[in-house]
Amino acid sequence: MIETPKQTEMFASPHSNGRIMAMDSAYDVLPDNRGVDVCINSSYCGVLPARFIAEVHPRAAIGMDCGVGPEGSAIAGLWYLEALKIPAAVADVMTAHLGNGVHLYENGIVSYLNQPARDCGVHEGMPIKEAAKILLEHEPKNAPASEITNRAIMETSPDGRHVIATDSIAFGSDEDRETNVLVTAGHTGRSAVPYLLGIRPWGFICSDGGRGMDDSGIAALSIVEKEGLAGATVDATLARMGSGISHYQDGIISAVNTLAIERGIEIGMPAALAASNLLNYRFQ
Repeated sequence: MIETPKQTEMFASPHSNGRIMAMDSAYDVLPDNRGVDVCINSSYCGVLPARFIAEVHPRAAIGMDCGVGPEGSAIAGLWYLEALKIPAAVADVMTAHLGNGVHLYENGIVSYLNQPARDCGVHEGMPIKEAAKILLEHEPKNAPASEITNRAIMETSPDGRHVIATDSIAFGSDEDRETNVLVTAGHTGRSAVPYLLGIRPWGFICSDGGRGMDDSGIAALSIVEKEGLAGATVDATLARMGSGISHYQDGIISAVNTLAIERGIEIGMPAALAASNLLNYRFQ
């Protein structure tokens, strides 16, 4: 290890001038880290420490989740940094010592991360030591927002149709028309109607958006039912809005239209099962 004031070098890349630097606090990120180093800091990753990290703009940053806290306050800096295109992750606070950056590097386990870090190849449950090296060696996607759809096939029917998870109904495409079931991560208010009718998927599951005043967050269910579309929503308190994968994996059905009920969808059903029922309705 090479120790510098407030920082300890844990690894130096043989392919670039970047390093993995451990430090006890987010306030110890230095101008020398700008653009090249992965900074392992044993602080919480709220907006305040993220501001200090962002001023230096290192290659990537890793902190601690500190129990997440009300409104996700202890990890809100992940998305502050994401907006600045800085890959960032946090470790489960029960896996490493707070205030000890070297211990965090050696022992921490990733609990949460932002999209740029995920694009580099980091995932939940990964050792911090491994995640840091991935962040040092890989670049996040540099693409317009409209191209980062996280579109993924979750299930395929006997006749070749799919359950597709994607982050917004706006990311549906012509290939979904009358064919695929879309699990997306925006609300199901009236602004979703033009997208749903424009795509006309085989079925859909979106978020209830917390339902909203006068159930405005699920208003599209009844509107598109008149056009023959079967759809449902998941509880916004259980699945992460903006993440189609979370809606598929974590979602619990909170509202349905009549056509979805006819296809075996029930309130309280896991979204993955509901999507499968929609997809395979013609085979039942």
